[in-house]
Amino acid sequence: MIATWWDSLDLLMKVLWGITLSASLIFVIQSIMTFVGLGGEDGFDGDFSTDFDDLSTLEADPGMNLYTFRNLVNFLLGFGWTAILLRDRIASVAWLMVLAVLVGIALVAVVMYLFKWLNGMQQSGNIDVFRSAVGCQGRVYLTIPAERKGEGKVQITINGSVREYNAVTDGDAIKTGTPIQVVEVLNSNTLAVEELNSLIV
Repeated sequence: MIATWWDSLDLLMKVLWGITLSASLIFVIQSIMTFVGLGGEDGFDGDFSTDFDDLSTLEADPGMNLYTFRNLVNFLLGFGWTAILLRDRIASVAWLMVLAVLVGIALVAVVMYLFKWLNGMQQSGNIDVFRSAVGCQGRVYLTIPAERKGEGKVQITINGSVREYNAVTDGDAIKTGTPIQVVEVLNSNTLAVEELNSLIV
């Protein structure tokens, strides 16, 4: 039955169905892995550029990184299903492809916005960073340039939860992995920190 249906398709539809079914299968696997706690950058959500090994070097929010495998899957889902569903309604293959591409891009944009919103909710939670962060300890996640000449990133434990913030320092550069302590809250996303060892007299 399936073989008969497949043989009845023209080459374009076979390609579209191949792309769409593959993307749909990967999407289902990604979703299952996410719900059981196995999803993330070490799984199917890897990225294609060696320049993006550490997503935080490009984006304050990893969910907003465009060049990820997850975004490719989302694009192919929007592209493939749009092309398949409208194949019989749009005679021009060129217009069909243009519309399918636009839908794919729109789906990626919606998902990226959703990730940004969820990440913002996770970051903010119910924590008043201005009251709770000073004195908290953690580690440098992305090297912090010296003398506030740029921002790095730190992960600190605040009210029992691990949170990630942008960070600056007044002293020497602090390398990734170095223990730090928060000395000042500059705004809701940025902290001033010092190397923890430098605070020990």
